[in-house]
Amino acid sequence: MSQVICIADTRRQTPPSFTFFDKRELNLLLSLYSRRVADGVWRDYAIDLRPGMATFAVFRHTLDRPLFVVAKRSVGGRAEYAILSGLRKLRSAGTIDEVIEILGPRLHLVH
Repeated sequence: MSQVICIADTRRQTPPSFTFFDKRELNLLLSLYSRRVADGVWRDYAIDLRPGMATFAVFRHTLDRPLFVVAKRSVGGRAEYAILSGLRKLRSAGTIDEVIEILGPRLHLVH
């Protein structure tokens, strides 16, 4: 026999809450990205938004694996940031400023 199922009962009651980069964070990431593109170091980027996590990945070549991934996770209502390179976590902190300083411009001694 057939059974009638109400579709509304099978749907998720609350949609998943996605984590995303806010305007200031995205501006920081894109300005760092544009400086590295101008230097010829990076070539492409990707943004991925998932429930509980947002990532900004940078690539040397379009078809390569990412050189670095800046990840933002929502943990208990607060944000946690990390820089990943492959399977290694290079740095994690409570603010994006602390995390991306590892990717910032390197200072060179001028004689």
